[in-house]
This record gives sequence, structure tokens and C-alpha cells, in this order.
Amino acid sequence: MVAEIRPKTGAQTPDRLKLSLAPAPASRAADLRVLHIGKYYPPYRGGMESHLQCLSDELNGMVDLKVIVANAERRTMKAVIDGVNVTRVGKFCEIKSAPVCPALVREIRRSKADIVHIHWPNPTAVLAYLASGHQGRLVFTYHSDIVRQRMLAVAFTPILRHALKKAAAIIVSSPNYIESSDILSEYRSKCYVIPFGISVDHFDQYDQKKVCKIRERYGPRIVLGVGRMVYYKGFEHLVRAMKLVDGHLIIIGNGPLREHLGQLALECGVADRVAFLTEVDDVRPYYHAADVFAFSSVMRSEAFGIVQLEAMACGKPVINTQLNSGVTFVSPHGVSGLTVPPADSGALANAINQLLDHPHRRAELGTKAKMRVANQFTVEKMVQRTFQLYQHIVRQNGER
Repeated sequence: MVAEIRPKTGAQTPDRLKLSLAPAPASRAADLRVLHIGKYYPPYRGGMESHLQCLSDELNGMVDLKVIVANAERRTMKAVIDGVNVTRVGKFCEIKSAPVCPALVREIRRSKADIVHIHWPNPTAVLAYLASGHQGRLVFTYHSDIVRQRMLAVAFTPILRHALKKAAAIIVSSPNYIESSDILSEYRSKCYVIPFGISVDHFDQYDQKKVCKIRERYGPRIVLGVGRMVYYKGFEHLVRAMKLVDGHLIIIGNGPLREHLGQLALECGVADRVAFLTEVDDVRPYYHAADVFAFSSVMRSEAFGIVQLEAMACGKPVINTQLNSGVTFVSPHGVSGLTVPPADSGALANAINQLLDHPHRRAELGTKAKMRVANQFTVEKMVQRTFQLYQHIVRQNGER
């Protein structure tokens, strides 16, 4: 018998999860069939998509893995991407950012997976799973609540609760998010904290010549922001902050607010010191060229912030915002950077100036930031913990 590892109250911590699970026989692990269901898959860019690809790349081979996501067009396409079997199901339309894929029910039903792993928020995927009648064990990675689309959240919450009740486990990226989510707090006993991770080695490999060119072009005081130009990223506050900062701001990304942000930079008189880069193949030289990484999100739609990890892996201190989510779990104030109130351009500017004006403090926080990623947020730890959780779920099922 396997000892119960889930306490009656409180979420399961990563360390206890690791210590509590004995390895499953290799043959049994290799035969384990896992189906991941996400919204989209790279080259589509987004935090959920990056996480899904990273996790799939590493789990593939450890388990028999398949991925189902939405396609950008109406036809269904199958491909093998870096060894991972990916099915892009034809998309009919989008409702409140949720892809509607009529064939998704059929694709899930055809799957013979032992574990179905849904990446939430994705309401149509949950509906499709429930409609499919699939008998595999259900796992959620709960990336975030539905925050902005309040009507959708209200309408869908009963269905989500039904699915979470069926779930064998709910993976959450930080303990902070469990505490702040009205939904997750009801299912604490099913929650397992498995922080998202990145490849630290990948960010140690970069083109130094490109770093020098970036420094030559933008000068010695560079602030970097990375992310989609959408409402919850708070880039407008970062642009306004530059009125009080002697330096250059580079924002890498694209999105519906691109033109608005460019116009705002003109209105603030900082357009000559703010660069918007929408097409960057390799962001690593920019991380290494920057002095400070600014993470200016304003809503708890920002549940974690993987780009914080990327900057930290490059030895850069992070300036983030005090959100009721996992953002400060990634980079705590005074440990790997500074934390300021959200939507406060003055506070952002003050924090940026503190680090730009004090290179020793900046270097100290940057060194601690890199150590924090290496100790707590590696892809190896994330994959190991996820794999062990799968093993535990299968053993539990076999004992019933």
C-alpha cells in the first residue's frame, strides 16, 4: 500500500511530494498514456503555451504522450513537433478568448489515455472532456482564474466545480494562488504545488556579440519588459514611469495594445527612449544586455510570470508588482528584486532608479535571482514532480 500523501487540509508541497513517492516500475511508467489538452501550442506565443511545450518535451519518452490543442484555422492537423505528437483541432471561432473546436470531443473520446491533463483556463476543453465521457483519470494544471471575463466566469463556475470534483489532482504553480483563489480554496486537499520551471542552462548560452550591439544601440541603462501587449501586463504604467527614469526601455512582444502604447510614449515625450520590438527570434541577448527587468502586471490574470524566471536565470534583478497571485512567490521583495504597488508609475520609476543608480545592489540581487531559479524553478524539478504525481495517481487508482 502507498501511504496517503495528501493532507486533509492544506496544499501538497513539492518537497513532501518528492519524498513521499516511490518510483514506479520502469515498464509501467513507459506504458503510462497521458493526454495533455491546452489552448494552443508554439509557435503561438504565451505563458501557457510555453509551459505546455516545455513540459511535453521533457515528459515525452517518460510516458506515452499526446497533446491536443486548437488550430488557428478550421481544419484539424496532426504533426510530430520535436518528437511530441500534437493534434491541432480545427477552430470554428473564439468566444471570450476560448477557442471553439467542435471536433475536440471526438479527439478526446478516441484517446486511450490513462490520464487526461487539462491546462486551465480553457472552458471549451473542460466541456469537451465532460461531453466525451472519457474514463481516464483527470488532472488539472490551474494556470489562473478567469479574471476579466466576469460573465463567463459566473456562467461557467458550476461546470468547472463539477470537473474539479472529478479531478484526481490539481497542479498549482504557487501556494499564493491557492490562498487567493475562491475556486481553489474549496479543493485544497487536491492541490499540489509544482512551480513552473525553465532550463537554466539554455539562458546561459547566448551570443555576446549581440549583447554588445544592444548595449551600443540603447546605452548603459537598459530596462527590459517582455510579454504580450494586453490589458493585464500594465505596460502603460511602465511607459509612463520612463518620464522619471534616465535610461532606455525595451519592450519585447506584440498584441492589441501595441499602437496605443506607441502613442502613449509619444504623448509622454519618451518615444526616443522606448523601443517596441515585435519580432525577436532570440530574447536571451536582450536579457543579458539589460540592467533591470520590469514586470509591471496589474491584475491577477498574471498568476506566475515565467518571464521573471528567464530574466532571473540571466542574473537580472526583477521589479514586479504586489498582486494577489504567485508573482511575488517567483521573485520576493528584497530577495531577487523589488516589489511595488500595481498600476503605480511613480513607484515603478523609483524602484528602477534605485537599481540603475546602485550597481552593487543591482548585482547582489541579480546573483541571488539566478541562485533562486537554480534552486527552485528548474524544468528538471518541474518534470520530476509532475511525473511522480502521475505515478501516484495510477497507484491510487489501482488500489481502489
